[in-house]
Amino acid sequence: MDGRWTARLALTAAAAAVLVLLGFAGLRSIALVGLGAAGLAVAAVGLWWMLSRKGVVRVLGLVLALAAPLAVLVLYVIAGLLWVVLVSVVLWALAVSTGRAALAAQSGPASRPEPAAAPPAHPFLIMNPRSGGGKVGQFGLVDKAEALGAEVCVLDPAHPQDVTELARRAVDDGADLLGVAGGDGTQALVAAVAAERDVPFVVISAGTRNHFAMDLGLDREDPSTCLEALTDGVERRVDLGFAGDRVFVNNASFGAYAAVVQSPAYRADKARTTLEMLPDLLTHHGGPHLAVRAGGTAVDGPQAVLVSNNPYRMDDPAGLGLRERLDSGVLGMLGVKVDNAAQAAWMLRGRNGPGLTSLSARDVVVDADAPTVRAGVDGEALTLPTPVRCRIAPGALRVRLPRHRPGVPRGLPPMDWHRVRRLALRTGRDAAGPNSPAGHRTSRG
Repeated sequence: MDGRWTARLALTAAAAAVLVLLGFAGLRSIALVGLGAAGLAVAAVGLWWMLSRKGVVRVLGLVLALAAPLAVLVLYVIAGLLWVVLVSVVLWALAVSTGRAALAAQSGPASRPEPAAAPPAHPFLIMNPRSGGGKVGQFGLVDKAEALGAEVCVLDPAHPQDVTELARRAVDDGADLLGVAGGDGTQALVAAVAAERDVPFVVISAGTRNHFAMDLGLDREDPSTCLEALTDGVERRVDLGFAGDRVFVNNASFGAYAAVVQSPAYRADKARTTLEMLPDLLTHHGGPHLAVRAGGTAVDGPQAVLVSNNPYRMDDPAGLGLRERLDSGVLGMLGVKVDNAAQAAWMLRGRNGPGLTSLSARDVVVDADAPTVRAGVDGEALTLPTPVRCRIAPGALRVRLPRHRPGVPRGLPPMDWHRVRRLALRTGRDAAGPNSPAGHRTSRG
């Protein structure tokens, strides 16, 4: 099915969603939509009270968060219109998903040049045997890397070592490639040395979450496949982020999340510690007052700030936490500021909500009414002097990747009904995308 027919399916499904409501509910359809929106808003208010308050108000918030959606469903059942609402919602979801798919088909596949790279003469790899629950041992990464000619340094958990110094010493001794099998925090430290010395860097997805590996399109299920970069590799240049002097490959967080994870009690009981600390942090009764400047935008008093090395995908809930590019040359900044229950309800609007600031900038400055601020940099708990200037270093890191790898899932573009309608009305050659054979023939003509 080409983009035209997918767009036509989207418009048909959208029209059917409206007709089902009007045909079986009549004027009551307006009340049904309003009731559903009100239920979601009340649930959001309840969730805000549950996170930002203690005692009786927290219990009331939990009750509201659970009871509001249930009450809406009960009212739909009493009215005998539950099936109408469910069918309409399914049709609308189909309309949106097919509409975005139609727009994605028109954009064509994204391609970036990846020149082949000669195998390194003296690769040096650092491996953390505890990362990812012991993936280094499970997949035999040490033996496989040494069989490919790599020098491997296995970290001793009982005797912490300075991985930055290990990487610098290895380059001084002739290493022409650095790599890490470990968490993103260790990846960032060694990547900083690779960028500083202009040697290629290999990511081996042996950590727990492997966000950097995911955004490079590497196989996160089998980290041994990453070693193919040593023999059949291609090279890309990607950006690095800096929070002060500290490099990050993923992100630096400030505010509520950074404060919670640095609590001594967090590791022993994450849920309890979070619920105990969040009320003071969200209501500005605990922690420093933050102020953020990004480009020409200022955000005063956000409860949480996330600065990322390239923006995260925000248009698709399934793609949150994923970056389609690592070479755009800009930071992503996400700031959350919610001061009351009403603003919490408005957060349902997603990236358009008044309490959410999402933008891109070359520099982001995080200041506070304290000489230092707690931060989480690629999962590592740090305390940084204020103001913290976050910046991007475009193309600073040479990444060596396997030629054959899963790749980064393509995200669907934001829904645009005007574009979908225009696409649905096109015919034959007019609808051919720029990467289709017809499109090429047209451009040559």
